[in-house]
Amino acid sequence: MFPQIKSYIEDAVKHFDEIPEERKQTLAEISKYVASKMKAGEKAELIYICTHNSRRSHFGQIWAKTAASYYGIESFQSYSGGTEATAFNPNAIRAAEKAGFKIEKDNCPSNPKYIVKYQDNGESILCFSKKYDDSANPNEGFCAIMTCTEADGACPIVSGAIARISTPYKDPKALDNTHEQDAKYSERCFQIATETLYAFSLVKSLLNS
Repeated sequence: MFPQIKSYIEDAVKHFDEIPEERKQTLAEISKYVASKMKAGEKAELIYICTHNSRRSHFGQIWAKTAASYYGIESFQSYSGGTEATAFNPNAIRAAEKAGFKIEKDNCPSNPKYIVKYQDNGESILCFSKKYDDSANPNEGFCAIMTCTEADGACPIVSGAIARISTPYKDPKALDNTHEQDAKYSERCFQIATETLYAFSLVKSLLNS
């Protein structure tokens, strides 16, 4: 794992106590899903879903895979999707790069595909904007993580999901083109990292229970 990301994670872990208790209970549901799949000898799969699959859902996808790697959790994969496809937002990409991820993109002008790396060797993360039921995502047996209230309302049923958990985050898009823009994206990235790391920190103890 890249040293900068490891340092970022170590800082985030120090903020676990700041997560509200009610939120911790919701995040623990993610842990239970991952642990139950692993106990059954199956791959745990999360799809992070928000309306445009451009900001919060990508943060969720990236940090879930990174958190699983950090805690040594195998047989896990994360994905993201939206109720419509747009593009991975450049401001979100910059926030992820600031956290330490190395990101490469292809030459598609409208909706590029990005390879997101948190380590020199091993798996990387494929990110691009798509609907949650895109063929790049699993179509059954996954857990849907709703990262915005709009998507939660627009998706009364997420076909194929065996679990659905709502963890809404404020959209940093509200601060686009303001002097607070970059700080707000970094803030949301750190919040999602912290909460995702917390969820995965619980998996090991559940597996041993």
